[in-house]
Amino acid sequence: MTYREPISESNDMKQPTSPRRRSRRTAEQSREQILRAATVEFATHGLAGGRISRIVKKAGTNPRMIYEHFGSKSALYVATLESTLAELRAEELTLDVEHLDPLEGLLQLFDFMNGHFERNGHLVSLLRTENLMKARYMKKSSRIHEMSSPVLSMTERLLSRGVAEGKLAADIDPLRLYVMIAALSQFHLANAHTLSSMFEHDLSKPEWRAKRRADARLMLASYLSRKQKNDPTELSGAKESSV
Repeated sequence: MTYREPISESNDMKQPTSPRRRSRRTAEQSREQILRAATVEFATHGLAGGRISRIVKKAGTNPRMIYEHFGSKSALYVATLESTLAELRAEELTLDVEHLDPLEGLLQLFDFMNGHFERNGHLVSLLRTENLMKARYMKKSSRIHEMSSPVLSMTERLLSRGVAEGKLAADIDPLRLYVMIAALSQFHLANAHTLSSMFEHDLSKPEWRAKRRADARLMLASYLSRKQKNDPTELSGAKESSV
């Protein structure tokens, strides 16, 4: 006969919630560990080259847990896109630039985007991979479509105020400006290896990147505050000089 220690009433009452809380925390931690490992894997090797075996090893888990949490390899890849873009959106929501001079506010938006992409190379790699696939998997995510960037609306408001105050050119389209800022923040990162090889100069060096950022800032400031060809103040100045 097997002896079983009787469970006292007090012990029985202590049991209820702790095991369930513990398993729920473990499941959440497991999912996050898988997501972090998958982000590195897909950023390094792309979707086609990414291997579940390497993700499992890095996350310290097993394939069953990956399929339990995400359902498939492609769904896990979409989850990494959602996670990295959610991090960007969360940081964007902390921006406080609309009280600044319009030109300085827009330059600080550039500083933010430039800094975020330099700190998060995996996002640059994932976006490059997704562009090669023509946003095939991004289009499948309803969550990404719901993540409207607050930066575009901030850009619109800063531009409107700058034009009203006569400080910024009036012909600047907010979306084109946003894309320009994104390009100035990413191109040197997405092409660092090829450009470094072609010109035999290490574009990953902090000194080079700091100078490039300063150059990009000056270019952006000049574009934003330029006088337009049909600017009446410029025309009147030209007439005065010709007299």
